[in-house]
Amino acid sequence: MLNNMQSEYFKLKSEFIQLNKLLKLLRIAQSGAHAKILIEDREVKVNNQIERRKRTKLRPGDVIQIANRMITIKASER
Repeated sequence: MLNNMQSEYFKLKSEFIQLNKLLKLLRIAQSGAHAKILIEDREVKVNNQIERRKRTKLRPGDVIQIANRMITIKASER
């Protein structure tokens, strides 16, 4: 399954970003309600664990997996 995984990075502009906001920002979810459904349906993993909290705070080093995408959170360069 990892062979088909599309790997990408997201650079934070602040200390953290909430999971539901990241899904909307990257257009994985069409809306906040859609992001909530994806999370509640156990379709999102954070650091290889199914995440059920829609507002979990993502920080540098966290890795999000959904469908065939793997997103690594990076710190912004200041």
